[in-house]
Amino acid sequence: MARKLTLNSKWTLNSGHSIPILGFGTYKMAGPQAKSAIFEALKAGYRHIDTATLYQNEADVGGAIKRGISELGLSRDDLFVTTKLWNADHGNPRKALERSLNRLGMPYVDLYLIHWPMPQSLSTWKTLEKLCSEGMCASIGVSNFTIPDLEALLQISKIPPAVNQVEFSPFLFQKELLDFCKRKNLLLEAYSPLTRGRMLGDAALADVAMRYGKSAAQMMLRWCLQHGALPLPKSSHKERIIENSKLFDFSISKRDMEKLDSLSKGLHTGWNPQDRISKKAIDLFSPLLKR
Repeated sequence: MARKLTLNSKWTLNSGHSIPILGFGTYKMAGPQAKSAIFEALKAGYRHIDTATLYQNEADVGGAIKRGISELGLSRDDLFVTTKLWNADHGNPRKALERSLNRLGMPYVDLYLIHWPMPQSLSTWKTLEKLCSEGMCASIGVSNFTIPDLEALLQISKIPPAVNQVEFSPFLFQKELLDFCKRKNLLLEAYSPLTRGRMLGDAALADVAMRYGKSAAQMMLRWCLQHGALPLPKSSHKERIIENSKLFDFSISKRDMEKLDSLSKGLHTGWNPQDRISKKAIDLFSPLLKR
């Protein structure tokens, strides 16, 4: 890469706004655990926090950020906050975003994503464009969209999506999707970049990591960055939160990048967007979304 990356580095989205190149994921975190982990992330230097209506922790994210502003001398402008529109809320995206902002305690979010491709996604996008133009969200994007989903959206959008957030790791190297996003000037964000811990003990990964004197997790996150994908690691442990941010004092050689690329085996640790999301899955998630 031409310019040395640091934890303070940012990439410029197609919306013109800047995004910190390392995010902090909060899926399956709530209550005191979420508040503590997010505050520790802010202390460690993370400035990019990712949440969603589905996660039921927007109020916790907002509380941790409020504490960070109070105790760490941060300002809202220092931070980049993402939340997402869940499937059940396509009927009224404006109301859904208003609820999210109320829970977060913020007048706007930096990025608002359609969480999953749904039949209503194209009409919903038109509303998101209005919300963006009104300043309720600085940038808009999508999550779990496949290439055909993106092609359909790009045909009708006046404001193109700035981001496509998908599962992405050395064990799920979505090269075709990554290349498509790059050609269309969309940033690919990588959720579950650490495979939810499932592949941290992989022997081939460990062999590469050992030669760099780094952890398996650090290698996977650095691999994302060198592919131009923005990783969103998650941890509730202070030591791992700090470790996951230490990605900028080394780079992976071309040969070892190719070795890590070769580990891909289509491992989805969550839902596979190719299968769409079933009514059964929506029904499963719905009880979680208490208003």
